Formats: sequence, C-alpha cells, structure tokens
Amino acid sequence: MTDASAAAPLPHPAPVPRLDELIGTARVVALPLITRFRGIEVREAVLIEGPQGWTEFSPFAEYDDDEASAWLAAAIDFGWNAQPAALRDRIPVNATVPAVDPDSVPAVLARFPGCRTAKVKVAGADQTLAQDVARVRAVREALGPEGRVRLDANGGWNVDEAEHAIHALAPFDLEYVEQPCATVEELAEIRRRTRYMGIPIAADESVRRADDPLAVAEAGAADLLVIKAQPLGGIRRALAIVEAAGLPVVVSSALDTSIGLAMGAHLAAAVPTLEFDCGLGTASLLAADVTRAPLVPEDGSIAVRRVTPDPELLDRYAAAEERVDWWLERLGRCHDVLRLRDAQ
Repeated sequence: MTDASAAAPLPHPAPVPRLDELIGTARVVALPLITRFRGIEVREAVLIEGPQGWTEFSPFAEYDDDEASAWLAAAIDFGWNAQPAALRDRIPVNATVPAVDPDSVPAVLARFPGCRTAKVKVAGADQTLAQDVARVRAVREALGPEGRVRLDANGGWNVDEAEHAIHALAPFDLEYVEQPCATVEELAEIRRRTRYMGIPIAADESVRRADDPLAVAEAGAADLLVIKAQPLGGIRRALAIVEAAGLPVVVSSALDTSIGLAMGAHLAAAVPTLEFDCGLGTASLLAADVTRAPLVPEDGSIAVRRVTPDPELLDRYAAAEERVDWWLERLGRCHDVLRLRDAQ
C-alpha cells in the first residue's frame, strides 16, 4: 500500500455549473426492477445533459445532502469535463444475485450472459445464514467449479457473526467477501481472524461512505477496494484514491441506469490495473432502462461508451410529479453544498 500520508492530495472536484444549467435539461425517471433489491422495487434517478453528454445523479433516498453532494459532483464531472484516457474498450463484469430463493438463481444468472463471476448478496436483515448458504450453494452449482463466487454482506454482520458465516460459506470456494462488517476496525479484526482461510476481504462502504476513503487501506483492513464513481465524487477522485491506496480494486455501481453505468465503465477503463471482474452489469436487474441499447453484459462484458437516453423512454418512465419536485429540490440543496465547498 502507498503511504497515504505521503500521497498527493485528492483532486478538488470539478467547478460547479449554475443550478439552472443543471435543472434545464434534468429528467427524473423511475425504473422498475426485476426483483426487489436493496430494499427497493423502483430505482429513481435524475438524468442531466451536459456539454460532454448525458450524466446521472442518483444517490439513494436515505442519504443526507452532504453525502449526496458527492454524487452530484460526480455527475457534473462526467457531464461537463473530458474524461481520462481509456486503457480498454470493454469491461468484464460479474452477475449480481439478490437475496432470492435458490430456485430463482438460474433465472437471475441467465440475465448476465457470459458472466463467469457472480456476486451474491448475503447478511440481509430478513435472511438467515441457512438461506445465505442455500443461495450461495445454488450459485456455485450453476457456475460450476471454474466460476468465481464473491459475497457482499453490506456490513450486515458483527465480527463474530462474520467469522461464523465465512466458515459456513468457505466450502463454496469464495473469491472474496465484500464488507462483511460495518467499521474499519471490525474489518481489520475479521481479516485477522480469517486470514488463515485465504479468503480476501474487500471494502466498499468503508471507502465510499467514509470521511476518509483511505482509512481502510491505512489500517490494513482490506485486501482490495470496491470503488464507485458517483459516491466518490467522480472518476478523477476515484482514480486518485486507487493510486493512494495501492490496493487492487473492483469498479462497481449503485444500481444505476445505463447512463450511470457508462460513468462506471469510463472509470474502469482508466484504472491502470484491472484484476477483477467489475460490478457494472446491474442494468440486467432493471425491468426497464432509458435507452434502447442498454449497457447490459454481452459475452461477460460491457462496452466503454457514452449513453444517450431515448426521448420516448424518458417520457414513459418519467417519475410522478411529486417525486420530480422532491428530486429537483434535493438537487438544489446538494448544489448549495457544492457551492459552499467551492467558496471555502
């Protein structure tokens, strides 16, 4: 790991356009999901056309304005600035398996053609370890011995629960376990306890939702990082975190539309070394998208390209008026946060 104290400071986010420039082209959409995921059945997003193309602002509803403002900074960066040079034109991606019954696993995986890696959601508040084991077993059986299975606990276990669960799930030959516990201290402890098993620990929320995204690397609490363009404030800032942390990374998404996934694909294309399949195939979890050429997996990968929404689809999946008002008011508040930041 690079000594973060000696690393160059993270880049300042892009200058903030006027609010009317953002709202002038903003479209708020509500896209149904194939299956309930992360507690929601409809994914809402604000799509904005900037000088460089369309971009996305879609922080989850429970995030406060300070946290959501990083997502707006990323949207501005992608829509208003040229992006770093791409080192690859396609990004290998994983399938994502929500907390479904084992019998539903084959149908979920079929939506990710060619993907030989699957990320399986575990540790849900409404799920038992026995259900997690059954789901992971079904994924391993579907992928066969050569497929790669990774788990995502979203910080749902304490250290003792995580240790017990990892022991129970280890027979399925895990690629890694993502965010088994919530805090950096807990991640460091579970990594210490399970190191002899040879199962890497990945950090996600401890990077993207942390005041200091480098703290997890400094603490030796993870073997790799999961990075996402929107929560980290944009592609350039995410790349700076990768460089400073000095750990392998997986580029992932937050259940974005294809426009947000395009941002993630551009980030993955600019990462110097990409050792793992990325979590950028999640358009396959949407029952609808804003383009007739969505960024869904083809032969296990997605293309690195900008996405332009289809006007008819924008109209068809336009959010209800009260939700449009809610999102535009939120955008305005986050814009205020960014303007105050720039003034400091």
